Amino acid sequence: MSDSISRCGYVAIVGRPNVGKSTLLNHILGQKLAITSRKPQTTRHTLLGIKTEDQVQAIYVDTPGLHKENEKALNRFMNKSASQALRDVDVVLFVVDRTRWTDEDQMVLDKVRYVTCPVLLVVNKVDRMDDKQELLPHLEWLAAQRPEAEVVPVSALQGRNIEQLEKLVAERLPEGEHFYPEDQLTDKSSRFLAAELVREKVMRQLGAEIPYQVAVEIEQFKQEGKILHIHALILVEREGQKKIIIGDNGDRMKKIGQEARLDMQKLFGSKIMLNLWVKVRRGWSDDERALTSLGYYFDK
Repeated sequence: MSDSISRCGYVAIVGRPNVGKSTLLNHILGQKLAITSRKPQTTRHTLLGIKTEDQVQAIYVDTPGLHKENEKALNRFMNKSASQALRDVDVVLFVVDRTRWTDEDQMVLDKVRYVTCPVLLVVNKVDRMDDKQELLPHLEWLAAQRPEAEVVPVSALQGRNIEQLEKLVAERLPEGEHFYPEDQLTDKSSRFLAAELVREKVMRQLGAEIPYQVAVEIEQFKQEGKILHIHALILVEREGQKKIIIGDNGDRMKKIGQEARLDMQKLFGSKIMLNLWVKVRRGWSDDERALTSLGYYFDK
């Protein structure tokens, strides 16, 4: 590709929960922006990650995993924002996990069938396969589902074949001026990123004890001299959940705070003073007004 041609466009990263979409975005960007955990539906918001290299600016759209549960307002919000990300993009990365194929993968494929822009089928976690021969028939089957799409096996965690994937993306982006300054990494505010880092640590700490009824609100975000003061409120739906998050003698809460503070220092390049509180707000995950106040906006 000629270096003199300026290219810019949006790239949607879609797939069912837990196939490694956020890990893929973080690896492409070369730093942690999207939060990750082993739990499905860790990503709730659509997040832009902007990668500018020479003449190419790729604006990656990391989406919540598309999933079948649609009962609560939060689930409906996540499915809607994942589906909306497929509109008006220039390239789609459909991420799947090795040879595992579920009803939710099929649901994503059914949505991707209607996309008119180029699609790349990204087969992730191939480093975890003992027998690579198993992969070949599945790759052939995948290719047949969307014949014009290129199939790209990668390991997002280990960074395998990511450069090749980026090259394929760049070739498919339209020519045009860049939309963002070359040093801009995301469209999200620092407050949003701080809240997400706290939520990630909560999700990683809690195992299966608390499902997804946790939200984080930043009440203060203030730079004073060399120290950034952040006050974060962890919202749960029941009193019992509050006790679990605090832990024995506040041990779990302390660990959540320590881990979040280290990541914030790396992200914001500043010394952090982080204060955490836990509060019960009943039924927030199924209340559209409560969700809106927490930054989950429903586009009509």
